[in-house]
Amino acid sequence: MRDVIDTPRRSGTLVAVVLLAHLMLISSQVDDRRGQNLLEFVVFGSFGEIQRVVSLGVGGIGGVWQRYVYLRGVRDENEALRSSVASLQLELQEQRSLARRAERLERLLSLQGRVPLDTLAAGVIGGDATAWFQTVTIDRGRMHGVRADQAVIAAEGVVGRVSGRPGPGTAMVQLLLDHNAAAGALIERTRAGGIVLGMGADQPLRMEYVPPQADVQVGDLVVTSGIDGLYPKGYVIGRVVGVEEGTGLYQSLTIQPNVDFSAVEEVLVVVGNAPEEMAAEGGS
Repeated sequence: MRDVIDTPRRSGTLVAVVLLAHLMLISSQVDDRRGQNLLEFVVFGSFGEIQRVVSLGVGGIGGVWQRYVYLRGVRDENEALRSSVASLQLELQEQRSLARRAERLERLLSLQGRVPLDTLAAGVIGGDATAWFQTVTIDRGRMHGVRADQAVIAAEGVVGRVSGRPGPGTAMVQLLLDHNAAAGALIERTRAGGIVLGMGADQPLRMEYVPPQADVQVGDLVVTSGIDGLYPKGYVIGRVVGVEEGTGLYQSLTIQPNVDFSAVEEVLVVVGNAPEEMAAEGGS
């Protein structure tokens, strides 16, 4: 049965092949008006179209690949540029930091040259700030001649005093804004005296016990008086920013410190009386 069905199919295929062969034979013998063989025209025309389509496809793929390669290169270049810019910005910040440090050290050395007492340069290496106690740690101690209650100053003005017994290579400094800190002070313009007291973190200083008749104006410079036996005379504390009647018979002044205590990095420890203290320790 299957052979009966397949026989017509084979016959049809054979007829189609024979017809196609006759068609190609006739086409090969027929020319168009321009003298071109019809078979060649059809065959080469068909292959030409196929080549054109293939060429467009290959060209499109090539264009996409080239754009991908280009964009990949642009992205890599942008990443390299961003990395370079970040590196340059970091280097610029480091250079600015070094320049600021050099400027601070230059001011500190200039102050050290003007101070008539012996001083020791020290760097701030730590801080301990609470609501009531304001201290920093410096990188100089007993082995460098640092002793308790020595005054600590900066190029901008008074910082505080050495608090407690220093360690061999470090010491704690009580800042002037500490609640327990105080310093004898003068209004530089009129020489009116009083005592400057610390009020704690982020608070201005207070100057108490200023005579009521004293001529005090906002903007007056306040300096150390030296009467406390702790701070040398004439070093800047700050400026008057407020004047009011205090308790009893005195005026009370609000003082804006000249030192930015949150940004102190280098200081001078006044060690003028260190030799006598060291001799006393050695004798004991």
